[in-house]
Amino acid sequence: MDAIGCRRCVSFILRATVGGLLGEKAQIAAAKEICQAIWKLKKVVDAATSDSNLETRISTTDVTASQHVLVCALQELGSLIHGLGTTAAPLLQDSSTGVLEAVISVILHPSISVRLTAAWCLRCIAVALPSYVSLLLDRCIERLSALKSSPEAVTGYSFAVAALLGAVKHSPLGIPHGKGKVIMTVAEDLLCSASQNSRISLQRTQAGWLLIAALMTLGPAVVQHHLPRMLLLWKCSFPSSPKDLETEKTRGDSFTWQVTLEGRAGALCAIKSFVSHCAGLLTDEVVQRLLLPLPSAVDLLTQLSSICKSYGNSLKTSSTVFRHKLYELLAVLPPKTYEGSFCAVLKELVADLTVPDSQIDASTFLLPPLCHENDLLLLGPLLQETDHRFIEEQLLLGNGIAGGSLEYDPYSIYEKVAKGDSVPKPLPPGLSVISAATRLFGVMFSHVAESHRLQVLEQLLNSIKQTKGSRQQIVQLNVVSAFSTSLKHLANCKGSLGPEEVRRSALTLVMGALESNNPLLRCAAAECLARLAQVVSDSAFTAGLAQVSFDKLKSARDVVSRTGHSLALGCLYRYLGGIGSTQHLNACVGILYTLSQDSTSPDVQAWALHSLSLIVDLAGPLYHVHVEPTLSLVLMLLLTVPPAYTEVHQSLGRCLNALITTLGPELQGSSTTVSALRTSCLLGCAVMQDNPDCLVQAQAISCLQQLHMFAPRHVNLSSLVSSLCEILLDNSVLVNLCSSYLLLRRAVVACLRQLVQREAAEVSEYAVALVKESREDFTPDVNIREIGLEGALLGLLDKELDQRLCQDIKETLTHMLTSMAVEKLSFWLKLCKDVLAASADFNTVASVDTTQEEETAKVDDASVLTSDSDERFHPFSNPRWSTRVFAAECVCKIISQCENAGSAHFDITLAQERKQRDSRDDFLVLHLADLIRMAFMAATDHSDQLRLSGLQTLLIVVRKFAAVPEPEFPGHVILEQYQANVGAALRPAFAPETPPDVTAKACQVCSAWIASGVVSDLNDLRRVHQLLVSSLVKVQAGKEAQSQQYSESTSTMEILAVLKAWAEVYIVAVEKQKNQRDVHNHCLKIANPAEESYRDVASSASGLLDLVQADLGTLSKLWLAALQDFALLTLPSEYASQLPAEGGTFYTAETIENARPHYYHSWALILYATALWLTSTGFIVVDPDEGVNNLSRPVTPTTMCQDSSTRPLVKSPEDVNTDRFHLILGISVEFLCSPRSDAAMENIIACLRALQALFDVPWPRSKIGGDQELGVELLNVLHRLILTRESPDIQLAALEVVRLILFASQEHVKEKRRSAEVDDGAAEKETLPEFGEGKDTGGLVPGKSLVFATLELCVCILVRQLPQLNPKLTCSPAVQSGKHLLLSEDGSRLVAAALVILSDVPAVCSPEGSVSVLPTILYLIIGVLKQTAVKLRDGQLPLTVAASLQALKGLLSSPMARAEKSRTAWTDLLRSALVTVLDCWDQVDGLLQELDEVSLLTAITVFVMSTSPEVTTIECLQKRCIEKFKITLDSKDSLVQYKCYQLLHSIFQHPNKTVSYPYIHSLAPSIVRKLQETEKAKPENAAELQVIQEGINVVTALTATAEEEHRAHLVACLLPILISFLLDENALVSATNSAKNLHEFALQNLMQIGPQYSSVFKKLMASSPTMKARLESAVKGNQESIKVKTAKHAKNPGKSSSIQLKTNFL
Repeated sequence: MDAIGCRRCVSFILRATVGGLLGEKAQIAAAKEICQAIWKLKKVVDAATSDSNLETRISTTDVTASQHVLVCALQELGSLIHGLGTTAAPLLQDSSTGVLEAVISVILHPSISVRLTAAWCLRCIAVALPSYVSLLLDRCIERLSALKSSPEAVTGYSFAVAALLGAVKHSPLGIPHGKGKVIMTVAEDLLCSASQNSRISLQRTQAGWLLIAALMTLGPAVVQHHLPRMLLLWKCSFPSSPKDLETEKTRGDSFTWQVTLEGRAGALCAIKSFVSHCAGLLTDEVVQRLLLPLPSAVDLLTQLSSICKSYGNSLKTSSTVFRHKLYELLAVLPPKTYEGSFCAVLKELVADLTVPDSQIDASTFLLPPLCHENDLLLLGPLLQETDHRFIEEQLLLGNGIAGGSLEYDPYSIYEKVAKGDSVPKPLPPGLSVISAATRLFGVMFSHVAESHRLQVLEQLLNSIKQTKGSRQQIVQLNVVSAFSTSLKHLANCKGSLGPEEVRRSALTLVMGALESNNPLLRCAAAECLARLAQVVSDSAFTAGLAQVSFDKLKSARDVVSRTGHSLALGCLYRYLGGIGSTQHLNACVGILYTLSQDSTSPDVQAWALHSLSLIVDLAGPLYHVHVEPTLSLVLMLLLTVPPAYTEVHQSLGRCLNALITTLGPELQGSSTTVSALRTSCLLGCAVMQDNPDCLVQAQAISCLQQLHMFAPRHVNLSSLVSSLCEILLDNSVLVNLCSSYLLLRRAVVACLRQLVQREAAEVSEYAVALVKESREDFTPDVNIREIGLEGALLGLLDKELDQRLCQDIKETLTHMLTSMAVEKLSFWLKLCKDVLAASADFNTVASVDTTQEEETAKVDDASVLTSDSDERFHPFSNPRWSTRVFAAECVCKIISQCENAGSAHFDITLAQERKQRDSRDDFLVLHLADLIRMAFMAATDHSDQLRLSGLQTLLIVVRKFAAVPEPEFPGHVILEQYQANVGAALRPAFAPETPPDVTAKACQVCSAWIASGVVSDLNDLRRVHQLLVSSLVKVQAGKEAQSQQYSESTSTMEILAVLKAWAEVYIVAVEKQKNQRDVHNHCLKIANPAEESYRDVASSASGLLDLVQADLGTLSKLWLAALQDFALLTLPSEYASQLPAEGGTFYTAETIENARPHYYHSWALILYATALWLTSTGFIVVDPDEGVNNLSRPVTPTTMCQDSSTRPLVKSPEDVNTDRFHLILGISVEFLCSPRSDAAMENIIACLRALQALFDVPWPRSKIGGDQELGVELLNVLHRLILTRESPDIQLAALEVVRLILFASQEHVKEKRRSAEVDDGAAEKETLPEFGEGKDTGGLVPGKSLVFATLELCVCILVRQLPQLNPKLTCSPAVQSGKHLLLSEDGSRLVAAALVILSDVPAVCSPEGSVSVLPTILYLIIGVLKQTAVKLRDGQLPLTVAASLQALKGLLSSPMARAEKSRTAWTDLLRSALVTVLDCWDQVDGLLQELDEVSLLTAITVFVMSTSPEVTTIECLQKRCIEKFKITLDSKDSLVQYKCYQLLHSIFQHPNKTVSYPYIHSLAPSIVRKLQETEKAKPENAAELQVIQEGINVVTALTATAEEEHRAHLVACLLPILISFLLDENALVSATNSAKNLHEFALQNLMQIGPQYSSVFKKLMASSPTMKARLESAVKGNQESIKVKTAKHAKNPGKSSSIQLKTNFL
């Protein structure tokens, strides 16, 4: 006992100093020292054991003394390495220290506690360094098998293996699946050989079951393979019938019974471990087989006492352990399964609770979990969380209990550790049995029959009555805790307690405890009473309970009953959510007021006030009437109760807090009563702040925090912040050692966290201001002036060990970062950099490569980044890895904050400009070097966590800054200068010993770097590319070559990361090349002078593709294999039997569940890359044996035939292609059918892009075109996707796929028509069967029809963007406004894409089918035109209008309009459509001002030009069309006039005279007339000039097309107009620009027309001398300048051409 107590004290001192105060380097040094000490002690033990013979060796005093030192040393070593995590790797690799050897050497120590602690230490090492788990397991299993005749070795190494298995679930990388099999075999072997040698049979039995129990923690995936063998072992470990048990009792001696009991306890423990960790395997059948040994275990339980009597006391411990394990197992099994044994077990439980073996008061173990955590505050500081709870427990336990220790229950070594405890501390068997018994009683009592409950309660009550003195209190304690647990269960399962008698007994039981001398028991009893009321849930019963307490409180004078009953009143409120009646509330409040003023007993005051705080908190609005009197009472007591009575002050603090919450937002009010209340609250807080007790100060702070939340304006922020900072930062070293400051620190940080959410900047300023005024007695140990409150908090985060506090500090810093990082950018980046750089000297020894050349390069790379010019003192000395990880995460958050703040952060030119304008401005891009440096430092650290964070930071930096150009070197980007650093940061991640998760992350960064296009020079790119190539080689080596260090699923993760990275690079290379082609074609069209720059880009893109091309043959196979795996893994569970037994290409059958997430993470890009590869080869299969040589040249059909004929077993290329096609299509459809709500946007886009790529080549199109069902299914899937995903990118990509499916179907129909015509060449056209949808009836079947599905989808898109198109809606008043919508850019693009698809639909139909769909299509196209034809300022057409005109043109020129079977119907429908367009003008007068006449005129022109003449030449329609043109010609808007001339120009030139002549006759005269009028009004601006020029062009064109006899007349009209535009020399000088341009234009035209029609020209000149003179002077005057002007004119061909390009639909 004493030894355990001393060990705990020593451990506490070591943890507080070595664990709490030292930095990482110092901790590593300390660990080395501890190792030396272990080696020394090991020598002492070795000497003692070898000197003397076996009998005397254990008695040597040296060994017993050494065991306690060793236990402390090993515990501290384990905790140190656990805290250091992977940063401890160099320590373990250091052979001079020999950490592992030291720990493993003491596994054979004679003392069991040392062996256990050594095993625990190994577990800590395994959790800290996942790469050692497999290695240590192998080593221990090997030693266990080799030394299985030594008892120490068997127990020691089995402890070690069990501890290591417990560590596996804390290691994300796991262990190879095969290890489970090895361990199972060893365990079986130990159990089977136990009986062979009596000297070690006990140890072997124990070890065998321990290994099996620990194996269960690996979970169902491992255990299910060993389940049958385990069930057999369990069955064999118990007698099969009661008869066998009887015969057993008669045989054997105490030793065999000890072995038997130990073995059966082990078996029970293994079953419990199975039930807890493998719930997934608990099928009904397994449960049945599990339960077979249970009845005999219960039988044995009932016989234990008689067995102990027969064989003496030596069996006492073994029987207690058996009892404990059986209780524990029954508590986790469903009670229904062992109903038959209820009576027997309950008897034993009652006996255990009422006749305990131990005379120890176990209240401190049993009761705290049953009390409410807030009520425990009443019981003084010992039960509260403090920094030294570890030691407080020793005081609390007092008489003779030393608390828990590992040797009491070796089975706890593999269990999860309780929060905050480093080493598991199971209680001594006597106590753990009682705690297991109370838990099991709770479960069983809630399941036994109600009649039975009464008997049990009576029995328990009697046993309390019958015992006396201290023993009575122990029994009462056990009984109350058991009963309280059962009430908890009843409340959870909404059960009832039973009839009146049961309630009465229960009440007697609880009331007795409520007046116990033990305050903890009173506290638990009050809670129990309230739970009882909750379970009975009868208001009369509850009122009765309260009445009992009222009466007691009125009459009783003793402290015990007054405290107990006053707390009971508060607890009743807690479980009944406030008792509705005001009388009851008034009575409670009255009594508690009185008690709280009882100055004779501070205890009574404290309990009464605590109860009052509960009532204030829970009574809700009912309490408002009492707020003022309560507040004045609290204030009065705060001022009158002496500060020494801290518990009274703490309760007063809780009351004040509850009152503030009750008042809530009312505290903001301005009335006098409210402000008086507010002042009282603030006064109360001030009084508490001055109290010397920390916990009272903590209360004050949380009250101020509440006040700040409800009435922020009335809390003085500066004084609050300064008081918080004083507490938090004053000599932090002492603070850490001062006891209950933990709760105070928590309160301070929680308050800061709330303050900075609203006013981060102010809080930060006040903290710095505080230091500037600094008083003598305030000496913070950090320089706040330099690093601010933020830095001080970071420093505190590094020192604190309490999880909750650290979490709060992180959240506080995160809030400060979000609100201030952009304004104080340099400051925040410097903070993060200081934290990360503080350990940089540690980093220069980055893992060095074997080759000499590499080594020098690496040191250079590293030294570039880590040499710090100023060797001054760092504000953060050697922070822990977890703090550095947080700093790296902060850097990522800063980048995302800057991204939201504006583009200047990512544009160096803009940033520099703004910085020059105002030097206080700061931009992220100016700190790029620091960002890269921080990412580098983190990515090359020893800590794996930090490496992952560093790589993530690097990834974000690359993605965000890849496109930022370098202003000094055009054509380059700013990141280019950091190539060496990026390479150096990535290289260590590909070293062979790097954990797979780091390599996987690094692959992601590699692909992002290559794909970003930062580096254009291939030689520079090769460095990073080489890393990916090396990992690809590793992937090719296959499953066999994978390291046997981690779980198989980690190699799946790494392989898929590599394949995904390659896929990303390949996708980017292909896309770049495609863009290149587009740019190149564009360049050819417009002869771009910038050929050089184009060539650079081109070479980089094709170069990138060449880089990938080398490995593409291998990659494509691997990609297809990965997709095949993924396809299998996405099958529903009912197809599980069809999965390959040995697993897929990259996953094993056993690790299938762990592999799934990795596939989900990477399949989409691999799918897209595979689709691109297949399309690039045009679906031509390459013979796998021929390698990659012929990838670039297509394989001719002949070579393909040879391949397949020489190898008859190989599938034909067509089959292979079909399989691949269906694989890609299947995966896509499966995913798109129901993408999980969390499916990433990128995955959906990649999937749609893959489909686009697939249908970009003829062969897959022929597959989808020929299989209509497949097409319809795909369209339905896309329709659903469009309905469920709002993102425009997704919808556009989906529409592109729809267009390609429709195109495929068109090709198919064309092909069928063509082949039919060829086959029936001689036959009559009429007899040809109808191809296309709608056959010869025109009917479309929804669900079967491709056309119908396409229309549905397009309507869905159009109506989503333009609700007015829906006829149902148009009738409703909501849409009747008739206002035009201006769609967003995305909306316009979607509408345009849908229209393109619509215009293609008739091509898939038969003539009859086309007639059925035409009305819909026309309605939609013209609807879009109508709804979106709005005038834009620059005369541009809206995208939707352009698209609808284009679609209209496509539709009108469809061959179906002229096909014999559909011609008449089409003509009628098209005429109606034209009427609809014409009607747009006449709809609403109010609309005319915004309706765009040009768009409608263009639509009319499209009708005139694209349909057969019979559509538009009906007189009534023609008249109306001409009328529209007439109106528009007279428009005041020059631009409209100009467009009108352009349209007429094209109509006048229509080849069919019946179409063009009516227009010419009606409109040409008015054009000429308008031109003649121009003589008087010269053009004022460029627009008017353009109109005149276009008018002249129209007339010129007319002249050219006119018949001979009319031509002269036209020329005679035209020439005078042109001549009238000429200016004489004097006028020319003063003329406007427009007039000059017109003059030149006229002159040019005259020069052309003159020679063409010379006879008319001469005639005219002769008849009009003035004209002649005017012309001659103009020709002479401009002779010189014409050349210059024409040259200029050629360069600058006016605005018209560009507009014409965009609007040329005709």
